[in-house]
Amino acid sequence: MKIVVIGGSGLIGKKLVSRLLERGHQAVAASPRTGVNTITGEGLAQVLEGAQVVVDVANAPSWEDQAVLAFFETSNRNLLAAEEAAGVKHHIALSIVGTDRLPENGYFRAKAAQEKLIKASRVPYTILRATQFSEFVGGIAQEATEGQTVRVSTAFIQPIVSDDVAAALSDVALEAPVNGMIELAGPEKIHFGEFIRRFLDATNDTRQVVTDAHARYFGSELEDNSLIPGENARIAPTRFEEWLNRSVPQK
Repeated sequence: MKIVVIGGSGLIGKKLVSRLLERGHQAVAASPRTGVNTITGEGLAQVLEGAQVVVDVANAPSWEDQAVLAFFETSNRNLLAAEEAAGVKHHIALSIVGTDRLPENGYFRAKAAQEKLIKASRVPYTILRATQFSEFVGGIAQEATEGQTVRVSTAFIQPIVSDDVAAALSDVALEAPVNGMIELAGPEKIHFGEFIRRFLDATNDTRQVVTDAHARYFGSELEDNSLIPGENARIAPTRFEEWLNRSVPQK
């Protein structure tokens, strides 16, 4: 089966293409690096010829509020129209758990707009909403840093590793469209403070973690479960501590 991975040169895309190839499918990495541009439309018709499934894991080059919204709206309008013309049978998009709960977050607003376009299209679809990636812990800590203090929310997080996201997407690509959402999360529900402390300790970072119910997460004030999936989520196997042990040099 021919499966086109939009954003196939990125973190998730590379892993997904590799997994699909290992499973015997014709997986095609599509990105500006390979001559496929969903913003300009360059190469779209050609790469989608004969494709049964498209998995969109592309990310915006800029996360500024208007730029990221323009990217996801333009990219998805072009992509979905090209898929319909090509007779694609299943469109899969990677989104974020909590997208519809944090409207003051510009990136989440853009992902919500993406989801709306997918639902309105005539291409059968599955939207896989994943929780925050373990690989982003350093960036989350940096964004919340004030001097030598990392001020984070008291809310929960359920981190997932990118390998597990790619594995789940490869499964979904071989399943029938659900024309709805699937939630995906790591196996461990922990407080933001513990999440950041574990990382700082593992990296010998002397910054101090302070928890604050009003601390903002990329512009949003969180409730306890803003970023936590519902009861029917698919649960990935890799715990945060396992990822730390294999990704961070041991002390």
